[in-house]
Parts: sequence; structure tokens; C-alpha cells
Amino acid sequence: MIAFGCPITEPPDFERYALPGIRLAAEPDSEVLAMGSAGSIFRNFNLILDRVKDREDLEVLVLLHQDTEIVDPDLCPKLREAFTDPDIAIVGCAGAVGVRSIAWWEGSVNWSGFMHRYHEEGGGDIPALTWDPGDVPPFASLGEVDTIDGFLMGMSPWAVRNLRFDETLGKLHGYDLDICLQARAAGKKVVTGDFRAIHHHDLDMIHQVDGWVEAHIKVAEKWEGKVGDVGTGAGDWKHRARRAEAEAAAERMVAFAAEHIWNARVQARDNKIEDMETSLSWRMTAPLRWVKRQVLRVLGRA
Repeated sequence: MIAFGCPITEPPDFERYALPGIRLAAEPDSEVLAMGSAGSIFRNFNLILDRVKDREDLEVLVLLHQDTEIVDPDLCPKLREAFTDPDIAIVGCAGAVGVRSIAWWEGSVNWSGFMHRYHEEGGGDIPALTWDPGDVPPFASLGEVDTIDGFLMGMSPWAVRNLRFDETLGKLHGYDLDICLQARAAGKKVVTGDFRAIHHHDLDMIHQVDGWVEAHIKVAEKWEGKVGDVGTGAGDWKHRARRAEAEAAAERMVAFAAEHIWNARVQARDNKIEDMETSLSWRMTAPLRWVKRQVLRVLGRA
């Protein structure tokens, strides 16, 4: 039996995105565990794990966000095939190698089978790396990774029984890298799978920035020197801290400059419009524009 678990903080999002996708992918005997908020995504996921850890018929537990829409009707057979290797603990549809922090996308992303769909500014899509099977870049490949993106992941029965999300890290961020590092520290594998999903998420990529920073620090301190390259980089920790501080200051200056450039462009546009509307030619042609508007109004009524 393949079970689906989803923490819920916004029921309309769950009903609009996660639930239809679960219905598309689920099998007749699949169990759906929709968990109301218990304070943090870490806690919610752990409660779901505890609900199914003793199920002898469990093949895979699929954990997903409430704004994740599964669009692959073959998800279950693909997961079942991936977990034929008993050493695999976690499977996701996006992952990277060379990961040093919870900003896993700064590593080498070698597979991304999800599309980011936003609804601001009229809506749009940020396409996935591998969404079109006929246009997969040559560097994209399925296989073992350092971590997967936790918005949609499958966990083996071993992982469900032996791993838990570290609730000391915060409420929202860093849980996916940490759980993958736990699996790898136990000698298990984390891999990417070829299945499709849509993550309905606004363009504000990181919510609760203070919490993200805190989780970034805690995960680095927890795993530095233990698994892979987490927490490492050029120089000692003091050099990296100063460099990070300098980079943050530079980014703030770039954002400050960009805001002023944008304001200058808007002001220049407004000045041009004002110059045009106060010019002699604009005033002289005003009667013609009035006649045109009347004609268009008459034609519109007709």
C-alpha cells in the first residue's frame, strides 16, 4: 500500500492543489493522511510518520505540501520501481549534488521534474529542468543525490520507521536536507525519480526569512564535517562568515540601486507623458482626438 501524507494550514490550497493530484495518482487501497497544523511542518510530518510506521503493508509513504499538485498518474508504479533497491530511503522529483547548505539549489541540480506556477502579475510558469521528455538537457540525469526538494518526496518503510524530522531546526525550513543527511549518515541512498508535479507557489521564494537564516545556521552546525560538503567552503568559519556578511551587504546595495533605477525610469516615463500632453501639438490636435472618441463611441453602441 502506498500512503499519502499532507500537512494542512490552508484547507482551500489542499482542496485545490494537493487533493486532486492525490486522487489522480492514488491506487484503490491508498490511504490519505491529511494532517491539520500542529505548529510546524517538522511536527506535522513526524505525526504522519508515527501514524503509518507500524503498517506491515506499507510500501511507500508520499509526503507533499498542500500547494503541490501531482500531475503524473503513474507516480505509484514509478515509486514502487525506484524502491526495488533496498538501500534507497528517499526519492524526490528534484535534487542536487555538491550541496553545502539548505540552499540546495546552489549545488549542482541534476534533475528537476516539477514546474513552479505562480499567480501574481497575471500568473505564469517557471519551467522545470526536465518537464519535456524530448528536451532534456545533456547534464540532467536520474540517480543518487545529496538531497531532494522536500515539497514532494517518497519514503521507504525503513525511512518511516527509523528517521524523524528534527523539530529543533525551526518550523518550516531545512527539513528536507536534514532528513536526507540522516538517511545518508545511516548508509542509505537518496535518489531522484522521473515523475511530474506542479508547485503552486508565489514569487516570494523564501517565506519567514529569519527562520530560514536560523535553520541555515543550525543545519550547518549539526552536519559540518559529518556528511558530504555541508557547512564547508573556502577558508575557516570566520572567513566564510565575513564573506557571507560582505555578500549580503553587496546584495542589499544592488537591491537599493535597482529600486532607484526603477524609480528613475518611472519618473522619466511620467516626464515624457507630461511633456507630450502640455506640448503645442498635443493641444492643437485635442479636437481631433475628441472627434475620434465620439466616433468610436457611436460605433461601439452600433
